[in-house]
This record gives sequence, structure tokens and C-alpha cells, in this order.
Amino acid sequence: MKNISGSAQIFARDDIDTDLIIPAKYLTSSDSAELAAHALEALGGAKLNSAENPIVIAGKNFGCGSSREHAVWALVGAGVQAVIAESFARIFFRNSINFGLPTFVLADAAAKFAENDAIEIDLANSKIKNLTQKTEFTVEPLPEFLQNIVAAGGLLNQI
Repeated sequence: MKNISGSAQIFARDDIDTDLIIPAKYLTSSDSAELAAHALEALGGAKLNSAENPIVIAGKNFGCGSSREHAVWALVGAGVQAVIAESFARIFFRNSINFGLPTFVLADAAAKFAENDAIEIDLANSKIKNLTQKTEFTVEPLPEFLQNIVAAGGLLNQI
């Protein structure tokens, strides 16, 4: 698996639910580019569309709420390379994997990065490197079968 590189886009709060990721009023579309324009908009998400290879950094319980595939589509459409949070709602975690968006659990994630810090994620060695601050964190690796789904760009692509 190749490494992931991008810039930290900080959303330093817990319980960012799927309605905050993509508000219900936009669920009439399945076009990820259209959804991307509204990803995390209530939290200043417009920065996602202007950042180069954004990596979302958040608090606990990211993606809680309804099982909404649109939430992942919106992030992928905005070019999000990965999401790093203190914890994830299980359904969001699995939807992310199914659509090829890797997620990583890291304690106190938002405190370990500043806005636009350069990040490199070494998937083979389960390391997240903050290149700007010259720090490195070890995370729990994704099981190999999940790595294969992410590497394929999602479950449907793998099949």
C-alpha cells in the first residue's frame, strides 16, 4: 500500500455527526463533487475544497448519527485523503472503508496537529508523521483485508 500525504484540516470537537458532515438537505444528490461543496460546512468545511489533499483531524465519536453513505461521499468528493480522530462511530468507520477512505484512531488527535501541518501516513508501518512538527505516532494498523479494500478504492472496486 502506498503512503498517504496531505495537510491537516482541524475540526477540534467531539461527536461530529453525519448531519454535520453533510446536512440532510443535500441528500437529494449522490454526486460526490456536489456534496463536497457542503462537507462540514457548519464547521468551516469550505477549507476542505481549497486544501491540497486534506486530512481531517477530529475528536471522539466522529461520524456518529445516522448511517449515511453521503457523509463519506462528501469527504471523498472534497479530496479528503484520510480521517484521523480519537474514535469513530462503527457504521461510519465501515462506510469509510467500503468507499476507500482510510480512518485512523489517535488519542488527542486535534492537539497533535496545527491547521495545514504536513502529514504523511505510512500504512505499511502504521505510523502517522507530522512533518511540520517533526513528530511521529504509531496507530493500530488496519487489518490486511481492510487495507486491501482501501487500496482498491473501496469494496465495489475490490469486487
